[in-house]
Parts: sequence; C-alpha cells; structure tokens
Amino acid sequence: MRQIVLDTETTGLDWKSGDRVIEIGCVELLDRKLTGRHYHVYINPQRNIDAGAIAVHGITNEFLTDKPVFKDIVSEFEAFVDGAELVIHNATFDVGFLNYELGLLGRPLLTAICPSVIDTLKLAKEQNPGKKASLNALCSLYEIDNTHRALHGALLDAELLADVYLAMTRGQESLIMMLDEPAPQQDDADSGGGLLERVPLRVLRATDEELAGHDKVLAEIAKANKGHCLWIPPEPVEPAAPAA
Repeated sequence: MRQIVLDTETTGLDWKSGDRVIEIGCVELLDRKLTGRHYHVYINPQRNIDAGAIAVHGITNEFLTDKPVFKDIVSEFEAFVDGAELVIHNATFDVGFLNYELGLLGRPLLTAICPSVIDTLKLAKEQNPGKKASLNALCSLYEIDNTHRALHGALLDAELLADVYLAMTRGQESLIMMLDEPAPQQDDADSGGGLLERVPLRVLRATDEELAGHDKVLAEIAKANKGHCLWIPPEPVEPAAPAA
C-alpha cells in the first residue's frame, strides 16, 4: 500500500479569501515503511504573506520572489501523489488549499487524484478524546523527538507526521500481520497421516424447572408489553369455516 504523508504552508488561513499555497512537503510510505522518497517545493504565491503566517512558518515574501508559481510545479506534484492514500493532519485545511490551486488551473481536484485521505487530527481526537491533538502534542505523546522544530515547515512536519501516524496505527499493523500469518499445520507424524478425531461436545439441556422459569419470565414480559413478546410464537390462526 502506497501512502503519501503531506503538509503545506500558506499565505494565510483561508483560501476562500484568496490565500495561496507557498510550500508543499511530502514523504512516501510503502507498506508502512518510509522509502526515502520525498517531494518538497517552495511556491511564489504572487501575493503578500500575512504577518501572522510569517510568524508561524518564517517564510517571507522576499524568499519566495524567485520561486516557481504553482502552474510550473503542478505536473510533478500530481505525478508524485497520484493514486496514493494521503495522510494529512487537519486534512480539510490542506486539501481545501490544494483543491483551490488545482481548480484555478482547471486541473482535477486532489480528491480525484487521491480518492482516500486519512485525517490524523480526527484520528487523534477519536483515540484520545479530550486531549490536545496538535502535531507537537502528538510528538510528545508518542515520544517522537521534535526538538529541532522551531518553526513550522512543510517537509519537516510531514516527516514528523509520518512517525506519528505509524505510532498511532501500530496496533492496526499488528492485526494485519496476524491476519497474514498462515494457520498452524498439524504435523503428519502426530496424526499418523490421517484425520484428527473430533472430541464429542457435551450438550447441557435445560431442566423442567428451568424451562418453567423461562416461560414465566416470557409471560411477565408479554403482560408488561400489552400481550406482545418477541420470544413467544404467535398462536396458530384457526382456518375460517367454509361458507354454508
């Protein structure tokens, strides 16, 4: 199974107000193992970055002046993620921005290129209700070293999220491994090459006293429910007498 752990940085918080993607970072997982392949690019948004966003990721307008615009990198981005299952923290945010960028160019939406998306923020809230679910909080919870993360960065955050996701779903991996293990085979030497004899099952039947007690409970249920009880079969209907 091929998965892409993805993160973006943007000029602001709302693509509906014209904010744009300025950085994309992706790392590849194949059968739940990091392959070493990654995709990383900075993008010139052709607009100014909000001061609040710069405080979060540290990417400035000047730094992006000579970087490619989205239309120049869209083909290589699509090729890297095509067909993979996406793993994103707060997927609504990143998918919304990338769909906006793709839509501006008349390209297929990200949700069409990658039909399956796992939102680790949602997953974390389901697994640990009431606890903080930020990437930093999850790194602390799963003992993943993020001391080198002074600012947000798409590639660094994608790498950290990959470790977090694998830790969060480690139980699922164990279950898959158990299901893949072949069933133990009986040694022919132990069975003499023939079929094993099944041990007879002991059948315990209800006593007359237990049956009477059961009928009494059903009668009480029927009485409390205006004569209706699911476990009492209906009385057989007498056939109508033939007309004279």
